[in-house]
Amino acid sequence: MSRREAVNEPIDPDADLRVPAQRDELMRHQVSVLAVVSLGGAAGACARYGAALLWPTPAGGFPWTTLLVNTVGCAVIGVFMVLISEVWTVHRLVRPFFGTGVLGGFTTFSTYAVDIRTLLEEGEARTGLAYLAGTALAALAAVWTAAVLTRRLAVRGEAR
Repeated sequence: MSRREAVNEPIDPDADLRVPAQRDELMRHQVSVLAVVSLGGAAGACARYGAALLWPTPAGGFPWTTLLVNTVGCAVIGVFMVLISEVWTVHRLVRPFFGTGVLGGFTTFSTYAVDIRTLLEEGEARTGLAYLAGTALAALAAVWTAAVLTRRLAVRGEAR
């Protein structure tokens, strides 16, 4: 395919952006998704901030709150994804609002990275590396366990 042909090829083959009605529909869809992700992200970030205020990490201490927030967030993601993809039929904006927005704002990779750097700078290399690996393992175990348990409970609930 030549460069000229690639430029003229539509980005979304189902939408022709030269047609005003299709362009407007696409924009309305994107604006609504962006709005719910923003609202959910603000709610999730406020919840994470609240957790940090309730259980602050002391200087030189292990970042238990961030570990807990990320692990709980991953468990909730496991439950949520099973429910909305295998059990319930939900509105198209539920997943971006709750999954991307709320849970994306609640869980925090940036604080996790800063916590690791802080531990390393304070000479706590072993603790930093344990936290690095422990968070990843806890998050994966949480999402997997929550998804498996939710799937089992959902199947049991349908059998009744």
